[in-house]
Amino acid sequence: MITKTPPATHLAHALASARATTDALFGLVRPEAFHDRPVPDRHRTIFYFGHLEAFDWNLASQAAGVPSFHPEFDQLFAFGIDPEPGQLPQDKRLDWPERAEVQRYNLRVRQAIDDLSNQVSEQMLSVVLEHRLMHAETFAYLLHHLSTTQKDISLVAPLPSNPTPVRAVIEIPGGTVTLGQRRAHLDGQYQFGWDNEFDGHEGSVSAFVMSKYKVTNGEYLEFVRAGAKPPHFWTWDEGQWWWRAMSGDVPLPMDWPVYVTHEEASAFAAWTGKRLPTEAEFHRAAYGTPDGEEERAYPWGDDVPDTRRGNFNGTRWDPISVTATPLGDSAFGISQLVGNGWEWTSTVFQPFPGFQPFSFYPGYSARFFDGQHYVLKGASSRTDARLMRRSFRNWFRPNFPYAYAGFRCVED
Repeated sequence: MITKTPPATHLAHALASARATTDALFGLVRPEAFHDRPVPDRHRTIFYFGHLEAFDWNLASQAAGVPSFHPEFDQLFAFGIDPEPGQLPQDKRLDWPERAEVQRYNLRVRQAIDDLSNQVSEQMLSVVLEHRLMHAETFAYLLHHLSTTQKDISLVAPLPSNPTPVRAVIEIPGGTVTLGQRRAHLDGQYQFGWDNEFDGHEGSVSAFVMSKYKVTNGEYLEFVRAGAKPPHFWTWDEGQWWWRAMSGDVPLPMDWPVYVTHEEASAFAAWTGKRLPTEAEFHRAAYGTPDGEEERAYPWGDDVPDTRRGNFNGTRWDPISVTATPLGDSAFGISQLVGNGWEWTSTVFQPFPGFQPFSFYPGYSARFFDGQHYVLKGASSRTDARLMRRSFRNWFRPNFPYAYAGFRCVED
């Protein structure tokens, strides 16, 4: 007789694994760097060290009606920041506790969360898990910007460059797309999604033409030579362009996807006489099929993600060539729609019809429905496989330069 692992037990195992992942990331930061601020408009590293546990505790303790054992830390580490341009944090080093104090708080919270795991909903446990997995990626953005003297990252040589990819385009026929997911359980099984993933609904797109590959550093270099500002991940030194890799600068890899802001991606597309795809067009190219069969779970089909299909799930810190993983191509032959860098769309982040905020976390998505954030789809090299479901939506401000985010162009 085969017995199934109870959902709560499965999620507890997944949470333990996610904790190990984030512990390993913080372990790369040298102790003296925890109070540094690697990105000017974000919190100091010490905030993120305490935030993951504070987030978990604030949700679970409220749901279970358990009193706080450290209200000051619960509040101090409760919320990240997403400031408008030019609004830099004004906190001082002395405003933050020492790393050892936060570590003690974290350990006590973890034990309390584990003790409460059977008293909170499966949905809330999923929120706790996926919030941590998302921060494992966004903390990598900050870690990327710590100097090599402040972190313990082994030097990783870039993979050999492939020939410059042909600028191929592929026509995508019009058709029906499904955005989001339905609230109904699938085959009687609980299917988690964040509030902005609901409610699932169908739409249609007209035929369009899409670039087979993400825009590369080499292509974007032509734009820079024509007068555009270089992207954040580029630096100029010794008479050449370099790419800001996790373990140190490397000569600009021409066949890697360029990482840019939404503003930069839109400007490049306009310069070429094209545009960014909509969220619906991305879905059509990534998950649709020419014969109109049911949409796929992933661009390549329904097989679970692995390294043959793309650069994701934390296998590498940095990108790879845009032509490196043809087994991950979509049914239409579009490459790397998932992995090797999120992709900007032209769609403003807004609720789907029937949107309902989480009762226990009402501000998760709603506070970003401000017309100032854009939807990204796909995944980066650091995106966990659990977050690569078709309905998952990412979003950032249009001038946010630190994300592992690229793009491709479309035309009608």
